[in-house]
Amino acid sequence: MKILVLDNDEVERSVIQQVLQHNGHETILAENSEDAMQVLREGETRFVIVDRETTDAGETQFIQSLRAAQPPYYIYILLLASKLQESDIAPSRGGADDYLRKPITPLELKSRVHIGQRMLGLRDHLISAKGTLEQTAMFEPLTKTLNEKAFVTLSRGELERARRAQAPFSLVALEVENLQEIAAKHGENTANDALILISQTIREKSRPYDGAGRIGENLFFIPLPGVIGQDAEKIAVRILKGIQNANISLLDGTALDLKLTAGVVSSLRVTAATEIETLIEKGREALAATHEAGDGQIHTIFL
Repeated sequence: MKILVLDNDEVERSVIQQVLQHNGHETILAENSEDAMQVLREGETRFVIVDRETTDAGETQFIQSLRAAQPPYYIYILLLASKLQESDIAPSRGGADDYLRKPITPLELKSRVHIGQRMLGLRDHLISAKGTLEQTAMFEPLTKTLNEKAFVTLSRGELERARRAQAPFSLVALEVENLQEIAAKHGENTANDALILISQTIREKSRPYDGAGRIGENLFFIPLPGVIGQDAEKIAVRILKGIQNANISLLDGTALDLKLTAGVVSSLRVTAATEIETLIEKGREALAATHEAGDGQIHTIFL
């Protein structure tokens, strides 16, 4: 770990360097607060040891300035001082994370650095866990497609980008017509297998950035930024054929009969009045029109 040391006392600095080097840390020395801030702006350094009494840190309020700068990652600060002030150890006021009374001893310094390193590790772990939870909350657990809330949120962003670029936008709606029938006849596990197969095929047959979402029990929606009309229909056909070719076999070896319907809603130019909720509703209407026609053709609604 890289550790920045702001300390102009030669004896203290020698002790600090020896302890850090012995424990495998890289020491970066700074003569004043300005140099220290420049090192921190360059990134990668997340641990600072600062002596307020032998440097200009107190005069420039180095610690408070560092906190106020709000770097993209947390920087742990160990303060060296003979006498402490309440503001020195009040993080909410921009203070240090820990302090060490002078004169410092190698064993105590080693312990405080170890504690700080552990705290940074725990903080990183919590941030990573938070990101994982947020990502998990976006996806429907069975099919790993976006859940309705995440789909609507991300699709709004795609619509906004299409609106700014004056680009087309299409939405493919895919319905598993006989999902309840499959569950009743063959069991929930078979129905779930069908949904997993469908979601996998959607990912394989659409573009990597087309974030498919599952809305309700048996509906999937695939947003297609930059795609219009017949091109959107071709993508829908490709997905349907992919699902049909990836048969699910029942226990007796027969293929599961999946009845699928697709519809497309397409807008040549996204305007300020175009909303994702409207596209979803029109997608349902396109599904109904495809189902009613019964000729195997995908129905498209143009906006």
